Amino acid sequence: MIVRTTLEQRGPITKEEIQALHQAEKMPVVFDDDSPMLTEDDLRRFKKISEENKESRNKQTISLRLSPGALETAKSLGKGYTSVLSRILENALKDKKTIEKYL
Repeated sequence: MIVRTTLEQRGPITKEEIQALHQAEKMPVVFDDDSPMLTEDDLRRFKKISEENKESRNKQTISLRLSPGALETAKSLGKGYTSVLSRILENALKDKKTIEKYL
């Protein structure tokens, strides 16, 4: 049985939401063909791949000058907005037309 609940980030968590989380915590994990249990071998392979790709995931700190409007819009995305900006930049820089448009 799948139970879906949407938690809105509008303020402190409600008693009903806490109760729903406690109920979900008591439910068993069900593995199926789409989500099989990972074996020790699977975990070793994931760890090896993770370690091999670690360097490409490291981020560098830079200074970047943004217009007040761009910064306000970015901050309105909420917590983690700098990670969102990083992904936006990565995708924009992969698109030749976007680059040419702003040069």
